[in-house]
Amino acid sequence: MLDDLINRMREYALENNVPIMTEGGINYLMKYIKKNKIKRILEVGTAIGYSAIMMCSVDSDIVVTTIERDEKRYLEALKNIKKAKMEDRINLIYKDALEVNLDEEFDLIFIDAAKAQNRNFFEMFEKNLAKDGTIITDNMNFHGLVYKDLESIESRNLRQLVRKVKEYREFLENNKNFTTEFYDIGDGIAVSKKS
Repeated sequence: MLDDLINRMREYALENNVPIMTEGGINYLMKYIKKNKIKRILEVGTAIGYSAIMMCSVDSDIVVTTIERDEKRYLEALKNIKKAKMEDRINLIYKDALEVNLDEEFDLIFIDAAKAQNRNFFEMFEKNLAKDGTIITDNMNFHGLVYKDLESIESRNLRQLVRKVKEYREFLENNKNFTTEFYDIGDGIAVSKKS
């Protein structure tokens, strides 16, 4: 049942150009959650609910709070979460993440939203991270473009976006409060643990 829904969501994402995690990336994330017995997750960037549902499927104790600002994607995510029968475990917030104030603590914060805002998301929600918590960021390789010379990227907007991703990598590398490891899994994953 869930497998059918997941397959349909992957097809929908492909057809509608919705960025969801690569299979390698989501498998890594699910193993990480299982291995570290993570129960409370904050996700920045729901899209259509794919990763929230996948993370919840690891264990029946897992609760996810997820934030999406795009109305069409939010409505699609609501539908998918209902089909997955996870409405009681996935709390979906329709708002710009930078306008969301949360009080609760999370074992894991997963950032997979507007790449240019990664640092803002990180700095905004690190206060919500539990003592031994982790912040995981997706798309750190940005389709391999972070390894290219910026001047070789023709589109100005894309060049700015790649610059932002590179700056965020540097921010993570130099952040004294966190130890970050980068993995070439999927589209590149950063795993930042409180130091």
